[in-house]
Amino acid sequence: MAISAENLDESPETSVDVYRRTRKNTLRLIRDLLPEDTVIQTIPDVSPTKWHLAHVTWFFECFVLGVHQPGYRPYDARFYYLFNSYYNSAGKMHPRPRRGELSRPTLDQVLDYRQHVDAAMCALLASGDVSHELGEVTTLGLHHEQQHQELLLTDIKHVLSRNPLQPAAVHSSTRSPGSAPGSYTFSPGEPGIVRIGASGEGFCFDNETPRHDALLHPHEIGDRLVTNGEFRAFIASGAYQDAQLWLSDGWSTINERGWNRPLYWDEALETEFTLNGPVAIDEHAPVCHISYYEADAFARWSGCRLPTEFEWEHAAAGQSVHGNLLNSDNWHPIAANGGSQLFGDVWEWTSSAYAPYPGFCPLDGSLGEYNGKFMCNQMTVRGGSCVTADDHIRASYRSFFYPDARWQFLGLRLAKDAHD
Repeated sequence: MAISAENLDESPETSVDVYRRTRKNTLRLIRDLLPEDTVIQTIPDVSPTKWHLAHVTWFFECFVLGVHQPGYRPYDARFYYLFNSYYNSAGKMHPRPRRGELSRPTLDQVLDYRQHVDAAMCALLASGDVSHELGEVTTLGLHHEQQHQELLLTDIKHVLSRNPLQPAAVHSSTRSPGSAPGSYTFSPGEPGIVRIGASGEGFCFDNETPRHDALLHPHEIGDRLVTNGEFRAFIASGAYQDAQLWLSDGWSTINERGWNRPLYWDEALETEFTLNGPVAIDEHAPVCHISYYEADAFARWSGCRLPTEFEWEHAAAGQSVHGNLLNSDNWHPIAANGGSQLFGDVWEWTSSAYAPYPGFCPLDGSLGEYNGKFMCNQMTVRGGSCVTADDHIRASYRSFFYPDARWQFLGLRLAKDAHD
């Protein structure tokens, strides 16, 4: 983690108001759910809503209150086992694929747990004794909660999609169709040595550092995202039956799992399941919920490729941020012109393996497990999605998923080599 070096007394990230606002926003996201919705786990990648609510609370209790509040007594010491995620140095944990087995503690008990920790955190932050270390770990905890706000939405979407009743997760959203995009066009990418990574202004995660040089070869990058209509044409061409378009692992995966369309599309390719329930597929909206294998195959079918994460970041640097939709409750990629911005519609698969930057140094202690240990066998995605927190949308922000992941809002932008 890195934050700017402003005086902590002036840092908004350590204020009680910012803490309360972030925590309340999490609860806002579940206001239309029923208690029964919050306990289900459909696949190992998905965690129950109730688990998310408890885990982000455990983070503050374990790494902030347990370290910086003298005499703090845990709400329930057993929760340290139940709601640890992957911090092995912090102790043992309940297996991830079995989080859906936890009928207890109840949702009400988890909400009481949040109130207990919130009261202690607000008292600590209001005490005036906020050290640099306390400020940094609290800042990380708030951004960690924002990441879980995104996961909460993508996970409950998968949970409700498995219900034959096709219920909506939210009932107050409005959705407008995107406008028809023009033909797919490319802009020349600047070749040469460019600077990549967080600039050091404001918060960033450790995997965005250190800022370093990267070499870009002559290339062109798409001016918009690939749309549902374009992906429907890919399907209609028989691409899911053409082995020559697919990486070996991808071909094995789509055949073993019976994939022949994006995750939430129906068999007729007419409707898709959203957080608002089933809706007609908007052919002008960015395609999403596709794996890296599908994105790569589409790019090959198009005579193109996926951009590297460095090509993507250099193209995004200096662009105005396309505000995402997390705070408006319009949780679906609906950008006009098929997604002409590089931010905030869908996460964009890149061709870059998720790896450390030259000179990368993870955080000290247990928090060093936050990002660094996952830098193997995963692919980098860029741009954020319609459920990513606004202040995470920046050119240097990078996330990562296994190439078969589809439950996130994952789409693609094309690139190609430029020849003199």
